[in-house]
Amino acid sequence: MSITEELTWFKSSYSDSEGANCVEVAMRLEAVHIRDSKDKRIRPLTVAPSAWAAFTSLAARPSGH
Repeated sequence: MSITEELTWFKSSYSDSEGANCVEVAMRLEAVHIRDSKDKRIRPLTVAPSAWAAFTSLAARPSGH
């Protein structure tokens, strides 16, 4: 069993409801894993929780700020 099979994946609330633009995230204490739900054969991107927190904070800001 691979690590991606052991993880619990969540689809982004911002993903396209029709499945065109889907990002899934699996969180662990030591890392955050991000993958494209349309092609699960591609190895997930893995980042530190602090990097994910910084990214989501910036992504949540209104555009132009």
